[in-house]
Amino acid sequence: MIKYQLLCDCEHDFEGWFRDSADYDAQSKDGLVECPICGSDEVRKAVMSPAVRSSRNSSDPQRRLREITGDMAKAVERARDYVEKNFDYVGDKFPEEARKIHYGEKEERGIYGEASGKEVKEMVDEGIKLAPLPVAKKNTDKAGLPKVSGAGAKKLDS
Repeated sequence: MIKYQLLCDCEHDFEGWFRDSADYDAQSKDGLVECPICGSDEVRKAVMSPAVRSSRNSSDPQRRLREITGDMAKAVERARDYVEKNFDYVGDKFPEEARKIHYGEKEERGIYGEASGKEVKEMVDEGIKLAPLPVAKKNTDKAGLPKVSGAGAKKLDS
């Protein structure tokens, strides 16, 4: 395995692990290496030397933590946007639809929706592959807590 420090065309720096340098070259050529912050596939290897420091790698740990937190928030927002644009929203029918797909009763496709903690545990125990969807800023109140809908006070995101 080889680790490269990478930069996108927006100057976001991040690292990537590859089997070897040829693996990086092949993935990069095919546009498969992309920035986790902005999604750009215009990525290049950064200079990797202990003596060279990026302006983002500040000696101030609090500043660096704020930068990382901001980058993570952007990546979470991009992930949520991707799911909302490319997966089918099934609402509170998520457990039922996920099971039908898992057991081959329906064609495999990406879905998202709501499920209770108990339902999530049951699906995981059944071997159904799922992941929590980060709460979108637009679905939170001023305190950052999930908003609830008026019909049955059900969480919009679980």
